[in-house]
Amino acid sequence: MSARAHAPSERDPAQQAAHFRHVLRLADTSLVLGQRLGEWVGHAPALEEDLGLANLALDLIGQARLLLTYAGELEGRGRDEDALAFLRDAPEFVNLTLAEQPNGDFGHTIVRQWLIDAWQLEIYQGLLGSADSRLGAIAAKALKETRYHHRFSSGWLIRLGDGTRESHDRVQAALDCLWRFSAELFCADEVDERMQAAAIAPALAELAPRWSARIDEDLAAATLKRPAAQPYPWHGRRGVHTEHLGHMLAEMQHLQRTYPGVRW
Repeated sequence: MSARAHAPSERDPAQQAAHFRHVLRLADTSLVLGQRLGEWVGHAPALEEDLGLANLALDLIGQARLLLTYAGELEGRGRDEDALAFLRDAPEFVNLTLAEQPNGDFGHTIVRQWLIDAWQLEIYQGLLGSADSRLGAIAAKALKETRYHHRFSSGWLIRLGDGTRESHDRVQAALDCLWRFSAELFCADEVDERMQAAAIAPALAELAPRWSARIDEDLAAATLKRPAAQPYPWHGRRGVHTEHLGHMLAEMQHLQRTYPGVRW
């Protein structure tokens, strides 16, 4: 249902704030990951992969636009998608920390993409039955795209992991480096609990085993080893980021910050 139709959020300011933040988290993750993938345009190993990564980036930016527009309506402060994307500082972003990590080599990008694709598959699938029908409709569209994204990333993960010694070692090293950020994916807080109680979002604890099983299946096909759990000092969904996000936003927001209100 629409922001106006969702009466419980309107009557309860804390619930409305949680609703806004939940949608913003989804939006920011897609926006930041889309921006990272856009950095590959013109630099991928081959033309086909260049176009593939560009298409993924466009899908993610499209998802972000829908979600940011809705988040702005839920917030009720008159901020549109451009204001939310270009006029917030890094501590105000609530994306997954994993999404903001630098591209590294092609294998590093594939591992990052694959981990998030598998997460988004579970999140969007769980949102199809949301009590918020507008969010459910956005999730339905995003889910179709995410299924393709996962086919792309898991296909390359298997091709590289089960390829040459060098490609295997590089992808395993990328997995070992990025795995620590996966601890955030299903770490629920008050926002998640409120959304679950209102039947707006699924319980993260119920999604985690399905994500884990999907991950293990792909790793087995790629002949890669699942890393051990590692300490996790960041929490991007709560505004605690690595230093990489600020550098990325400086580039992404440059035009809007230099020429406020510009349209193109």
